[in-house]
Amino acid sequence: MELITSILAIALRAGTSLVYATIGETYTERAGILNLGLEGIMLMGAVCSFATAYYTGSIVLAILVALAVGAAMAAIHAFLTITMRANQVVSGLSITLFGSGFASFLGQRLGPESNNHRLVGLVGPRLKPENLPWLSDIPVLGALFEQDILTYALYVLIPLAWFYLYKTRNGLNLRAIGEDPQTADAMGVDVFKAKFLYTIAGGALVALGGAQLSLSYTPGWSENITGGRGWIVIALVIFSMWNPARAIWGALLFGGINAIQFRLQASGTTIPAGFLNMLPYLTTILVLVAMTFWESLSKRIGAPAALGNAYMREEK
Repeated sequence: MELITSILAIALRAGTSLVYATIGETYTERAGILNLGLEGIMLMGAVCSFATAYYTGSIVLAILVALAVGAAMAAIHAFLTITMRANQVVSGLSITLFGSGFASFLGQRLGPESNNHRLVGLVGPRLKPENLPWLSDIPVLGALFEQDILTYALYVLIPLAWFYLYKTRNGLNLRAIGEDPQTADAMGVDVFKAKFLYTIAGGALVALGGAQLSLSYTPGWSENITGGRGWIVIALVIFSMWNPARAIWGALLFGGINAIQFRLQASGTTIPAGFLNMLPYLTTILVLVAMTFWESLSKRIGAPAALGNAYMREEK
């Protein structure tokens, strides 16, 4: 029982960053914009939030900076793809390359440095898990209430994101934009404004996912702290079928496999460490392939029809 509780707690902490990023990218793609710059945005969110927390001592300011950085990078992608009608794949990959390189440059004095014999990175303020009275004592499910504030915030964000998308007029307009922007435009929806808004908001959530890594999950900064999570999010959006309420299951799968491989390594298993480190990514890919195959048969995968297509009002 304690083992299951421990794995669930670790899975939640490991999956929190993925949920934020998956919800953000889901809203972006629902608006018809494909953003492949997630890895770069998450890295920038991680390094900027940690640097802010270290130099100011304020976690709140660090989170706000991460949101601002993510919004700014997504705004660049929105300008290039919506206003300039640039190729969305090329623009997204450029954001990833820029974000990865710039984050590495900014983090040079924050992480471990071999030239001055500093073997560990700088230590700053961090978000610590806070147990909720009584609720944390519940067997197994008590792990849900032994988390930090960013994980607790997901318990509110996930239902709100689902409700907004499926139960409000704005959510209906958003889904319409992703399916047929010409029709949405004809019905009076400001397509260009909405695309900008949801792309920028999505980028902010992606960066918040990066901030969770450097402020909570693995406090501090290290090179490639995201470990490819930005690319995993692309798969999780498809895994969740563009439904924010399903994002948690993909994130728990990734986090759960991650927790299990840590347990196996700690137990001294003879399985090579490299293979164990690969397990979360391999499992995510296999499940993604299986789900995509099944959904292609039932024709229910639910990808926005206009995803990745540039839109101009004059086009018919």
